[in-house]
Amino acid sequence: MSALSRVIGLMSGTSLDGIDAAFIESDGEAQVKPGPWLTLPYDPTLREDLRAALGGKGPMQQLEHRLTEAHAAAVQRLIERHALGAVDLIGFHGHTILHAPDQRRTWQLGDGALLARLTQIDVVGDFRSADVAAGGEGAPLVPLYHAALAQELEHPLAVVNIGGVANITWIGAAADQLLAFDTGPGNALIDDWVRLHTGAAADLDGALAAKGRIDEE
Repeated sequence: MSALSRVIGLMSGTSLDGIDAAFIESDGEAQVKPGPWLTLPYDPTLREDLRAALGGKGPMQQLEHRLTEAHAAAVQRLIERHALGAVDLIGFHGHTILHAPDQRRTWQLGDGALLARLTQIDVVGDFRSADVAAGGEGAPLVPLYHAALAQELEHPLAVVNIGGVANITWIGAAADQLLAFDTGPGNALIDDWVRLHTGAAADLDGALAAKGRIDEE
């Protein structure tokens, strides 16, 4: 088995709730050891500025700088909270403000060079552009991670992820039989409804949903 790299992965999803930071050890192929994680909620001002930038609108340089600083803070907090010690690499997704794979276009805010300077850790980023240019949906890493985690499970199987946008990874009987794609809105529509009617960013802890009645039909 190859030596395992100590890696922090960063994700800022379409739900605009904050930054997820997770530590794993992996050989980059089949061995994955998940470790501690945390979510650093967005400052409300940063959240609204990101929302206003969706679609690629407005000045981006200052916003990208602020976003990158917030990611650096998430890295530092994760390392300190869990006494992680040396980290080999940071995987930096950034925040998607425009995603149109049918037009071969995708745009993520996030300055990898700045993040590397702030954290003094090597950074790998811009994961989506090459996949979209090649005709993909722009999420080339998630299927490989799902396949590594699901090695001991019965195949074929599907992994469903419901974030702001929902997506599926289908894993066939053979390890290289992978298919992944977005299925449509996840919690983004609920978040938008809650924001419109209550001013809150989301239905926190499902409090509003819990007051409703399930339509079994």
